[in-house]
Amino acid sequence: MERNTKWALSQNIPSDIILQIGDSRFQLHKFLLVAKSGYIRSKVMESETSNLDCIDLSDMPGGEEAFEKAAKFCYGVNFEISVNNVAALRCAAEYLQMTEEYCRGNLVERTEEFINQAALKTLPGAVALLRSCEGSLLSVAEDLRIVQRSVDAISLKACNEVQFPTRSPPDWWAGELALLAPASLQKILTAMKSRGAAPKSLAAAIVAYAEKSLPDLLPLSVHASASDAGDDLRAKQRGLLGSLVSVLPADRDAPIPVGFICCLLRAAIFIEASAACRRELERRASASLDQATVADLLTITLDYAGERVADLDSVPRIVADFSERDASGGDEAVFEGSGDGGACYSSAVQKVARTVDSLMGEIAMHEELSVSKFTAIGGALPKSSRRLDDDLYRAIDIYLKAHPWLDEIEREKVCSVMDPLKLSYEARLHASQNKRLPLQIVLHALYYDQLKVRSGMEEEAGAGAGVGAGKLDTHVGRDQGIKVDVSLIRENAALRSELAKMKTYVSEMQSGGQGSGVKVGNKKSTFFSSVSRTLGKLNPFKHGSKDTSNIEDEVRLDVTKPRRRRFSVS
Repeated sequence: MERNTKWALSQNIPSDIILQIGDSRFQLHKFLLVAKSGYIRSKVMESETSNLDCIDLSDMPGGEEAFEKAAKFCYGVNFEISVNNVAALRCAAEYLQMTEEYCRGNLVERTEEFINQAALKTLPGAVALLRSCEGSLLSVAEDLRIVQRSVDAISLKACNEVQFPTRSPPDWWAGELALLAPASLQKILTAMKSRGAAPKSLAAAIVAYAEKSLPDLLPLSVHASASDAGDDLRAKQRGLLGSLVSVLPADRDAPIPVGFICCLLRAAIFIEASAACRRELERRASASLDQATVADLLTITLDYAGERVADLDSVPRIVADFSERDASGGDEAVFEGSGDGGACYSSAVQKVARTVDSLMGEIAMHEELSVSKFTAIGGALPKSSRRLDDDLYRAIDIYLKAHPWLDEIEREKVCSVMDPLKLSYEARLHASQNKRLPLQIVLHALYYDQLKVRSGMEEEAGAGAGVGAGKLDTHVGRDQGIKVDVSLIRENAALRSELAKMKTYVSEMQSGGQGSGVKVGNKKSTFFSSVSRTLGKLNPFKHGSKDTSNIEDEVRLDVTKPRRRRFSVS
């Protein structure tokens, strides 16, 4: 037999039937076809003439390739049945009604025997069989249960490999699934879950599938580079990534590693995937953000080369979602402090806060990082979520050092995400000498030190006077605490008022006081004396200071001989 534009038997017997599939025409013989095909037999019997001109088989599953093999089977010509063509041949045999009713050992029986005894016996064979069913054969293959039998065989063998590996590496079975379509993978994962597969195994299958499906977009290293691709390839990758995200199992079913989710999100950002795809990945990243590292968040923030900031919108949304989820019912809360000033936080939030602060320190040196983007990351968590703001202060200091052109208002906005009263003693001492910080932040740090000194003195006095005095009345102690707070608040208000006056006076002097020849000697002396006296009350150094030799900054402090200092403005 020869196959060209026409398919004919190379014998002297003339053909008496023509079968057409698409553009191909097959000139064959009735008596050989009707002996094994019930469909062609019925078509011939329905014909009014003895010589049927043409039968259209364009809707036959498998197309002309499957019909060619079925025709060879009718003519007794040998051909090879494999895991790649048996599904199409089985669907074609069903369409042509090549069953045992018309001939013993017909094509339906032969293909079923091959599927059961060969294709489904091994995991690679079952995967190849399921893959061949995808596409135009899918609906017919599902009706014939070829898809379901393949899924059952794959899930069973995969679960067995998880428990008793037969090859190296042990997760080789996950790589075999990478050849399938996302919908087929979802069916297999569902079947594995019903068989009791561990969530870790399901996650391993998804990770291996994604890495093999998108090899140039999902390197696990932050410093890997994505290859350039055309618009057609990027469109295909967007579709594949969207399909993969849509079939990801629920978080409770398969805890996907957060680092892998971050890699998927970086790929979605790079190929400009749909907003729904990116939002779903952000939701999944926020669900396990307490397990993320700084490198995971840098994966989202930086480009593939790791040299510049590529996206600063996803991380704030991820952190905000995590904060909302934790506030609505997260881990068991931990309380620190006493009274109304106590802070409530969870261990997960504390870990995320440290990670976010470290991330801000890593990206603070990038000049393209605007003030609004920087503060959006730091402000995504509430201020009460941090026990100490030392890491956040370090990130702010790096940012101010890398952006020296910021004005006073912008520097105050940068520092607004930090609570100066939650700095450690060393950090407050460093902040009090940091010329990059706004003056208001420095005063806050000095004010807090003064409160600590006064509190320590009052506690010592109370301890000395309370020996043998018995229990104190609760209401009296509360009233005394309120009086102390009110006094401190008044002192702080007075300090702010004098600071505002000082700023106004300095502005007037700079704008024309020096050139006008106006004498301001007495006023200047009186005003600065008042400011100096007020700041002198808040001097944290008059009671001594701790060793700060381990502070890394351009400003070095000599604290070997504590002395009284006088704060003034020049």
